[in-house]
Amino acid sequence: MLSFYDHDPVSMSANYNAVGGNQSSPYGSGDPYYHESSGFITPHPVRKRTSNWVKIGVPVLILVIIGAVVGGVLGSKASKTSSASGGSSKGASGEAAASSAASVKLEVGRFATATNSAYMMPVYPSTTNTAAFTSPTFTSTTNSAISWPVDPFKPSKPDVLTTRTDRPRLIAPAYKWQALPALIKADPYLKGWNDTIFGNATVYYAAQPVKYNLDGDSGILDNAREIKMRIKAFAYAYRMTNDTKWVDRTWAELQNAVGKGTSPFGVPGTPDQLWNPTHFLDTAELTAAFAIAYDWLYAQWSDDQKGQIRANMITYGLQPGLTASTTPAGWWRNNTFGNWNCVCNSGLTLGSLAILHDDESGIAEQLLALTVPNALENCARAVSDDGTWAETANYWYFGTTGHAEMSSALLSATGSHYGLMDVNPNFSKTGSFHMYVAGATSLFNYGDHGPNKFSTTANSMLFYGDKYNEPQYVLFQREQYDAAEPWSMFWYNPTVSGAFWDGAALDHFFDNGVDQWASMRSSWTDNNALYVAVKAGMNQGHQTHNDLDAGDFVLDAMGTRWAGELGSGDYLSSNYFSNDSQISDRWKYYRKMTEGQNTLLINQANQNVLAAPTVKHDTSGTTQGSSTVLDIPKDSTAWWSADLTSAYFDASSVKRGVRLLNARRQVLIQDEINASQAVQWRMHTNATIAVDSSGTTATLTLDGQTMKVTMVAPPSGAAFTQSKAVRLTSDVAPPNPDQDNPGVSVLIISLPAGSYTLQTLFNPQWSGMSDSDFVTPPTVALDQWSLTSHN
Repeated sequence: MLSFYDHDPVSMSANYNAVGGNQSSPYGSGDPYYHESSGFITPHPVRKRTSNWVKIGVPVLILVIIGAVVGGVLGSKASKTSSASGGSSKGASGEAAASSAASVKLEVGRFATATNSAYMMPVYPSTTNTAAFTSPTFTSTTNSAISWPVDPFKPSKPDVLTTRTDRPRLIAPAYKWQALPALIKADPYLKGWNDTIFGNATVYYAAQPVKYNLDGDSGILDNAREIKMRIKAFAYAYRMTNDTKWVDRTWAELQNAVGKGTSPFGVPGTPDQLWNPTHFLDTAELTAAFAIAYDWLYAQWSDDQKGQIRANMITYGLQPGLTASTTPAGWWRNNTFGNWNCVCNSGLTLGSLAILHDDESGIAEQLLALTVPNALENCARAVSDDGTWAETANYWYFGTTGHAEMSSALLSATGSHYGLMDVNPNFSKTGSFHMYVAGATSLFNYGDHGPNKFSTTANSMLFYGDKYNEPQYVLFQREQYDAAEPWSMFWYNPTVSGAFWDGAALDHFFDNGVDQWASMRSSWTDNNALYVAVKAGMNQGHQTHNDLDAGDFVLDAMGTRWAGELGSGDYLSSNYFSNDSQISDRWKYYRKMTEGQNTLLINQANQNVLAAPTVKHDTSGTTQGSSTVLDIPKDSTAWWSADLTSAYFDASSVKRGVRLLNARRQVLIQDEINASQAVQWRMHTNATIAVDSSGTTATLTLDGQTMKVTMVAPPSGAAFTQSKAVRLTSDVAPPNPDQDNPGVSVLIISLPAGSYTLQTLFNPQWSGMSDSDFVTPPTVALDQWSLTSHN
């Protein structure tokens, strides 16, 4: 069924996040980039809150159509005492197992019984189901009622210039469309997504074509991705119904996007800039949109319409693309290991494949000879050897969507991805990055969050899960609210079974020197779980999307985020993306500078951009079993520490450690500092802060919950204070004023120059726990930390 969160489609905007993207954080207030689209609803003017604060990591106003199940809790069955391995096994069970898994899937339905309306996270029932909650796997079957048939197009020597003879070519060939109705009947996820796509298409159908809006240097990227989102839905709806009203509505959207619609599109007098090639992301996404329309509705267009679509795609998309690909204008082609290269090459590839052999100009052939090798050299290298996306957790969405679309289109159209999926042997790990960067309430959303997502989702997880034989990726993503869009209908492998959490480790450490971060939690399926993530890493090498934030952390517990990220600044601010040198204007904006992060500030100065921290860590290796309810062993723990000395100019030693205590119910952050200038310990929170008379305990209240933060064996004179999230009066002014951060306070400990061990203990006030249930940790030097050092 369709679920609507909030009720006012006229005055509210759709918002994207949860695990999915930009949270309208406090963090996002006043920033156009924080009004994130769900990817499925047309944005409308935003109605202001009546409250005077905005929550960290929470969408401001949610109007989302999703395919979530909102009723019917899974029935409990016999408890499973031990979990099977979380490994994947394609073809492990045969026809009987496949049939059994399909029956269980229909009987149980979707695992998540609802979607949390505050954070847009899946809500799982507290239960064990030994028939459904099993080890992640793909089962081998030839039963066309429950699995995709084999693609009949199998070229012996794939060539990027030789395509399949039938249409569509892109992502969803005809044989998949023919099989889809039966699969929808047999799979509750496909059924729910199909219903959602039709619901969204109906909303888009009734709306006016996307109105042109040039957003400064950020161009028309919102327009481009919204048009692409709509065209995907319209084309899907036609192919599932044969109702030509969807073709007509697609044509109206296409005509409008080339200035032949009911409202002006483009800047008068600059026809060559219609799709804004100076910000080539816009051009690439519009090219992809036109490619999908041309290819998916190929048989419905008249020859004249095909000619117009081709001509417009060439004039406004592919020709500027060829210029960018052969001149310095295409800066994104050179050593750009991130979303720009993936999105731009992907859009040009989809456009070229769509019109190949119909194109008499030869431009499609020229581009395909350029985009594929360039993506191999750049886009495919955006994933580090531990799976982390080089930019930020949110930019992972844009980059992997481009990479997956390009890989999928090449496979479906020509029979090969030409190395795009395996030239980087670690690309397959990026699904794990996405899973572990997702907390109990939202992402560990460090750095920039990016623009509105619209047609961008995390559904690359479905594609990667299938192609890399990682069923847990598919099982994780299918529960997310952004799963319901046309790509998911063809990237999803319906033979998948099991629960992503069965056998999943609670902790994971990512050690590549560029990022160096840790993810630690108490459960994968409890919205109230404890989650802490912390990072070190370099302050350069992130495509200028990072913050100066070595030592930064976030903390979730009891269903809310206690320590959160401010996220993006205003992308239109002067010199916001200028460079990542030490004197860059970027580091003058509060949300980007060190004092805007949850880390240590020394001498009220930014961190060194040449920082090269080192890390240590260990874990008890606790994994979740079949049940959504996890009984944590008493000795279950994890810890991570970093030597951050190289990040500071006025300190001879700086180390930070984070440790889970007391069966993962408490968190200790320990800092060891030897500084020649004053030190501040800083944490941004939406909570109301009350400091006790001693100054060593701060009580935080938020969402009806309480967190106590206590200094253990505090240094002489140490005391908690608080301030608003605003720059210090001594800071150098940025080129443009900072955004406001309403509702955000900074919890601070200030110390003069000196040597200190500062232990900060976080005690969530869990239901049913008394003061005597909490532990006070001993003081153990970070270099002596071990799994048993705090027993």
